[in-house]
Amino acid sequence: MTRTAVLVSGGVDSTVALALLAAEGRPGLEAFYLEIWLEDEMAFLGRCPWQEDLAFVRQAVGKVGVPLHVVSLQREYHERVVAATVAELRAGRTPSPDVLCNQQVKFGAFLDTVGDEYRFVATGHHARAVPGAGVVELHRGADPVKDQTYFLCLLTQAQLERALFPVGHLHKAEIRRLAGRLGLDAAERPDSQGLCFLGRVPFPDFVRCHLGERRGRIREHGSGRVLGEHPGYWFFTIGQRRGLGLGGGPWYVVGKECDENVVWVTHGSQRGLQRRNRLSVESPSWIGEGPADGARLEVRFRHGERLSWCRVRHGAPGVLEVTLEEGDPGLAPGQYAVLYDGSRCLGGGPIAEVGGGPQ
Repeated sequence: MTRTAVLVSGGVDSTVALALLAAEGRPGLEAFYLEIWLEDEMAFLGRCPWQEDLAFVRQAVGKVGVPLHVVSLQREYHERVVAATVAELRAGRTPSPDVLCNQQVKFGAFLDTVGDEYRFVATGHHARAVPGAGVVELHRGADPVKDQTYFLCLLTQAQLERALFPVGHLHKAEIRRLAGRLGLDAAERPDSQGLCFLGRVPFPDFVRCHLGERRGRIREHGSGRVLGEHPGYWFFTIGQRRGLGLGGGPWYVVGKECDENVVWVTHGSQRGLQRRNRLSVESPSWIGEGPADGARLEVRFRHGERLSWCRVRHGAPGVLEVTLEEGDPGLAPGQYAVLYDGSRCLGGGPIAEVGGGPQ
């Protein structure tokens, strides 16, 4: 019998994914909740999301009548995601921990743990796995606002062949209506704004837990004028507006000096001068074949609806050069550049360098 593992976090997307697979009569269906945080981290933050999440998971599992397993991947999560994320923050780069979590934990360490016992792993991601010419393609979810292919860009072909995304063809409003009709408690539960499986744990709390605070100066780009103080350069990324605490704004982060712990900002009226249209992507990962030199594609630099048109060229070994048709003032080293050909996600990688003059 072909068995399917469904990763459930307690949110509406994953619980509806489980219910849809159960409704279609898929044999060998079992639910899994992954514990990934360490006890000392939870103590530091003063709260543990597991108990609340598990209550929603157990209600959904009880509704559909499938077994539930709670699996600890705390060590693997810390080694493969947390350590890399903290190292990137300390280096002044902008990490994407959810990208690593999907590749290294949900479709990595979890598959290593269950081995060949389960043919498929289903999640509540807004994405679609579509059989193509000899490969499985990754396509954007039906809901352009909730599409999560950005976070799945590092999946290998072997991982994608085992992936199921039961809600990828639905809009969020449809998912919530389905959850209500099915009697799932998660129907009205707010979407998680935290890191990966971490529910309501905000990212700044995660940063503070691992790197603490160190007061530094906020300076105006160009004049060098001191505008205020900040709790540590690792709390900020290029293009960030919130959290600066400056009057007379809007102000945007345009640079950081790690050694001096300085955050550089510019006023919104001058932000257009920070637009850059060239970047290099290091060690890009392709789900199928990589793009041809000169291909005109769309690229996404962060989760959300916005995509930008670009041309790509293969440069030095392991480096992809990307030229944007319209510059972006928020590009940051470490941030992932994810490429699309129509609705198909080709893959991507972290930005190594940003260049090009004002656009």
